[in-house]
Amino acid sequence: MQAVTEFIEKIGDFLWGAPMIVLLLGTHLFLTFRLRFVQRHTFRAIRMSVDPENSGSGEVSQFGALATALAATIGTGNIIGVSTAVALGGPGAVFWCWLTGVLGIATKYGESLLAVKFRVRNEKGEYVGGPMYTIEKGLGKKWLAVLFALFMMIATFGTGCTVQSHAISEALNKTFGVPAALSGIMVTLVSAAVILGGVKGISKVCEKLVPFMSLFYALGCVAILVINGRFLLPALGLIVKSAFAPQAAVGGLVGGGIAAACRWGVARGLFSNESGLGTAPIVSASAKSRNPVRQAMVAMTGTFWDTVVVCAMTGLVIVSSLLRSPQAFSGVENDDMTRVAFMALPGGPYILAVALVIFAFTTILGWSYYGEKCVEYLFGVQAVLGYRILFLAVLFVGTITSLKLVWSFADLMNGLMAFPNLVSVLALSGVIVKETRYYLWEGHLDETAPEKEGEQA
Repeated sequence: MQAVTEFIEKIGDFLWGAPMIVLLLGTHLFLTFRLRFVQRHTFRAIRMSVDPENSGSGEVSQFGALATALAATIGTGNIIGVSTAVALGGPGAVFWCWLTGVLGIATKYGESLLAVKFRVRNEKGEYVGGPMYTIEKGLGKKWLAVLFALFMMIATFGTGCTVQSHAISEALNKTFGVPAALSGIMVTLVSAAVILGGVKGISKVCEKLVPFMSLFYALGCVAILVINGRFLLPALGLIVKSAFAPQAAVGGLVGGGIAAACRWGVARGLFSNESGLGTAPIVSASAKSRNPVRQAMVAMTGTFWDTVVVCAMTGLVIVSSLLRSPQAFSGVENDDMTRVAFMALPGGPYILAVALVIFAFTTILGWSYYGEKCVEYLFGVQAVLGYRILFLAVLFVGTITSLKLVWSFADLMNGLMAFPNLVSVLALSGVIVKETRYYLWEGHLDETAPEKEGEQA
């Protein structure tokens, strides 16, 4: 197992080297400027996300699609992922994670727009879409579409399955003493009750859980930041300075220099908000929306909430806590820094454990849907039930799997998925601009796009 972990880590380090970071941030920057800084429409998009969409074709509401995407993104990446990024990359990793989120809003907008633009109806008459359909219909590269779907199908068993179930079992075991096997059984049974109901059941559960879990966790972070009040400005300064210059150790935390801060900040930022990964567009394609731009705007708010707000809060909580009580973090494992920071709050570990369990559970729901859409694309609707059963079985196995191996595998799959998706987004950027110009810049945002007839998967 150690040899396998080291092998996967070496491949992941190569994949997440300078070329991938340049491709990812380059795409974010390119779309940010080409779309005239679409991020400035974020608050308008937030208002749209809670308005009922009474026209347009689709399977779930705009908010339901956003909630499902947020369920998949606001999760362990916000808690464990940020903790690992700070431990391995130093405080500067928080800056790169945050910057990845700000710029990634444009990429999330672009890939979601394409998903709605090129969506089709499946054998059941339901709308389906995502990078695999965008690549096939928009680029005419079936082989690349198959590769993306294959990478994502495999990735669901890491990023959206074992990582999450392991996080749940760890949280329940460390905080409440629940055995891992018992956690696995409970998580598998509850997940099965929702997953077997399909996208409509998943979106309904996510619509209720996502707002609650986000507010619950945010209030805990705010309380800690109040306790760490006099260390907030020094923490912000350290985060910015460490992003561009090596810093002295803090509380036993050394980090790995500027390159490590950038590498881990970008990697964990992508893992958390998934901009450029191609996940959220899959559920965006099923949303009821009048035109591709409306849904793309709603979808891009997911990156804002996930990284610009939640990840930034977690990072600030960890770094300010490091400055306030450096001795408390001495010898702490990479994934445990957020839990140590929450100890400053009465009942903090319990609050964090509950938040983590809910976060991870909703992430499982969102990623299970992504995986089954890839299976449907590769093998047809008839293969979906078999995938769901396999996903639930792996979910249980994840509760007793090495976290180091799981995270390494997740990073590797994220990189493999991101490449074909980013290539398609860049190649079809002209389509993104054309749609944006008509619906957003020229003021036709409330117009309903013509229905595409006779186009099936």
